Amino acid sequence: MAATQKPLLSLIVPAYNEAERLPASIEQIQAFLSAQPYSAEIIVVENGSTDGTYELVEALQKKIGNLKVMHESTPGKGWAVRQGMLAARGEYRFICDADLSMPIEEVTRFLPPILPDAPIAIASREAPGAVRYNEPEYRHLIGRAFNSLVRLLLLPGLQDTQCGFKCFRADAADAVFPLVTIRGWTFDVEALFIARRLGFSISEVPIPWRYHGHSRVKVLRDSLQMGMDLLRIRLNALKGIYKERHHARP
Repeated sequence: MAATQKPLLSLIVPAYNEAERLPASIEQIQAFLSAQPYSAEIIVVENGSTDGTYELVEALQKKIGNLKVMHESTPGKGWAVRQGMLAARGEYRFICDADLSMPIEEVTRFLPPILPDAPIAIASREAPGAVRYNEPEYRHLIGRAFNSLVRLLLLPGLQDTQCGFKCFRADAADAVFPLVTIRGWTFDVEALFIARRLGFSISEVPIPWRYHGHSRVKVLRDSLQMGMDLLRIRLNALKGIYKERHHARP
């Protein structure tokens, strides 16, 4: 891909202490992308790792020409995603969890021609046709309780805002992510809330999803913070923090 050519797709992978599983995931991602008819870039955003994640990805860049790594000293998945989305050059920018709990091949379903020019498309484990594998029942129940609060307070109609795979068209990403303030897990609820306020439509794409027991989310601690974040988003809206900077193209 020429340096001046903008890729169709940017894959943004937030990475915190992912040295163990990231190499295999990048290999799978690159194998998928190399078989596609469009140009793409992989952006790994490392922040706060203590296991050599940054150095590992930096070394992989020598073998994978479309792989880039960013280091951010500010912790939090939300901050990593925000910075990666704003640095990306793709016409479509896809948030991709490092564990690939959604098979990377599913990315095709978020892009034209399968999904024609959607401003925002989010992976859903709850939409008709979605399948969950190996998820403990208690995790599912906690997730549904949280989603009920999300729908009640902020995003009526969206059945799964927390799955870690989301695709933003470039104009939507450039409008939404400068306004994102939450650095932790609830950043995606805030991003989707902002997107709706700016007039962007949101599509839910049913996916197969596999639970991995090494999830970074600590249920009790993080659930309390995430609940507080929902109130913070509502308060931010009342304060006018999410003022439109760009005109949305639905």
